[in-house]
Amino acid sequence: MHDEGRRRIPKFVRSSLVVLLIALIVALLWGSDRITMQGERTIYTVECVGGTWNGRVCSGKLGPGKRYAFRASIARQEVVFWVRGSTAPSGKYPDCKVVDRDNWSCKVVADGSPTTIAYEMARGHPTRAGSERMLPYHSVPKWKWWLLDAGLGVFTKTDE
Repeated sequence: MHDEGRRRIPKFVRSSLVVLLIALIVALLWGSDRITMQGERTIYTVECVGGTWNGRVCSGKLGPGKRYAFRASIARQEVVFWVRGSTAPSGKYPDCKVVDRDNWSCKVVADGSPTTIAYEMARGHPTRAGSERMLPYHSVPKWKWWLLDAGLGVFTKTDE
């Protein structure tokens, strides 16, 4: 006996909804930077365009800054760092304690001028350890940086 009052959702529609749901989950994970192809951690920095910084708040509008990438090696206990999209050479911290890509600490290099924003990462975020030898920065999540890069400069506050 068929239930005449009940409609069945066509298989094509169900399949499309499943694919759409999976794509949405992947996009959310990518936007949170929980999934990376190379096992790296990138810090998305911002600039204060047309204003000045007051703590984490920009009196103008946020604009996309540099993207600092870090690749931590557990086997070699070192961290390689560079600026994505830049022609500047990469650098390396050879004396580190590496737990994983999100948790590592390196000996502060005292020679030369600062070239990056972190000597230590805890739970996926750079700490301010060794800040006298680091470049100053303000950062936002990956999804917000990409919106800023696309020209949607409506944000004024950073996350860190």
